[in-house]
Amino acid sequence: MKNIKLNAILSVLIYVLGVTKTGNLNAQTQNIKNDVFWNTKDGQPINSQGGGIFKFADPATGVKKYYWYGVHYAEADTYRNNPSVTPPNATFESVTCYSSTDLVNWTFEGNVLTKAETNKSGKTWVGRLGVAFIKELNKYAMFVQHGNKVLIAISDSTTGPFTWHQKINMEPMIGTTNTGDQTVFTDEDSGKSYLIYSYGQGRNKIYVSEIGVKEGKVNLLDCTQIFKGESREGNCMFKYNNKYYMFASNIYGWDASYAYYLVADDIRGPYLPTNEMLVMNGVSYDFAHVTQTGFFINVKGSQQETVLYCGDRWANLAGNGLGYNQWFPISFDGKTPHFNSLGSWNLDAQTGLWEVAKDNDFVKNGSFEADRRHIPSPVKPVQLPLTGWTTEIIQGNKISLDNATSPVLNYFNTENDRKLVIGEKSLNISDKVNFKRKISQTISSSPYVKLEDGIYTLTAKVKNGNGFTTLEMYATSDGNQFKYGIKEENTAWQTILITNIAVKSGKVEIGFLAEGIANASCQVDDVSLVRNHDK
Repeated sequence: MKNIKLNAILSVLIYVLGVTKTGNLNAQTQNIKNDVFWNTKDGQPINSQGGGIFKFADPATGVKKYYWYGVHYAEADTYRNNPSVTPPNATFESVTCYSSTDLVNWTFEGNVLTKAETNKSGKTWVGRLGVAFIKELNKYAMFVQHGNKVLIAISDSTTGPFTWHQKINMEPMIGTTNTGDQTVFTDEDSGKSYLIYSYGQGRNKIYVSEIGVKEGKVNLLDCTQIFKGESREGNCMFKYNNKYYMFASNIYGWDASYAYYLVADDIRGPYLPTNEMLVMNGVSYDFAHVTQTGFFINVKGSQQETVLYCGDRWANLAGNGLGYNQWFPISFDGKTPHFNSLGSWNLDAQTGLWEVAKDNDFVKNGSFEADRRHIPSPVKPVQLPLTGWTTEIIQGNKISLDNATSPVLNYFNTENDRKLVIGEKSLNISDKVNFKRKISQTISSSPYVKLEDGIYTLTAKVKNGNGFTTLEMYATSDGNQFKYGIKEENTAWQTILITNIAVKSGKVEIGFLAEGIANASCQVDDVSLVRNHDK
């Protein structure tokens, strides 16, 4: 009994000492930084796209760890080494596996499904995948999009090698041979795993199939249609507070999308609203931080459960920024999920607690990569304004879908531009007639992410010609305005910044003011707002 009491006291002391006076996370906190390329803990590139993370027992120790499986495409290396050029293709190299205990420090376990194995029936597309443990066979099964069918590969170990098991034709189940985008979801409460996928042609239907053994082979045991409506891809699922959340993105190719969802009490439905997916709160400012729905991780910590949205940024094929893996904590208002678009945040995988990191950039769509087309765009998604920004035409041509008169609000960067600024696009300030324009973004606290009062720095990169009587960057908070005036022509990209911006009351407006003659032109990129912190 004394030992029990002593252990309880020690546990309390360890917890108290691990939390600072301000309630910040303890020494187990790890930083997750988006908008950069990720490396393993020994500095090697992480190449994992279109995959998933699953919790399995370490084959050596029996301790449960996170195993991350995904595809390595050759173009991921090409773009990482030179992001000024967007490669045209996706060439399969291997399925990789990484392991971690904290979701931040990753160890490369190897190429667990090789090109030689997938090409047994000829070279073909190899795409989205996931892994399930098959208890009846004591094996691990990987479900992979493989050409116009689904390949199942199996292994005795979490770390492979995975070998060809069988290739299944989906036509008897859904009427087409292949799935649309797919992921594997494991219900930790039941231990059962499911393939979550859309109809292969048009992708206007979504299905759930339980994974199991049929006639001695790993296979899909059933098929339940849970959605029929708008075309969707990036299909994935998580469970939280005994509810199943089915997520998907729009059909925008490699580009970013809103994150859409449905909710059900049972994995086979009914999912509500019926055939009408909702847009998750918080994603509309920057198209889910320039991502497509990828998969989710439930971090079930000692103090709280945190769901992580793990978005795919197909930058190697869309040229829309840096980094392929973008992760964010999800908050909930009852059963309603909220997306927290953060550039940098901290997670304690042991407690499940998270916080905004000191170096977080609070600007949404600051590199203007969220939009697929020239804006305004008559092509899906039809839109007039830039995502996340408000454009006020004080003088000049009005914004409209009439491309003959409307100013184009974004600029497609050249290869030389992209050696100095991020991604394919930047803000464009110009018109065919004399003009006066204001482009702004209001940043304020949300119920889950607080814009702390303090001193901030606003930074941007600009390139401009002559012909402006006014061209300035500004920030306004609590009635005080801070400005940077651009007085001269900048034929090459220049970095400008405003320091010592006093943000008060959890709100600040940032933006650009321009007054110019016809055809005067300015481009802006890589806008950021970061709080100053003493070292």
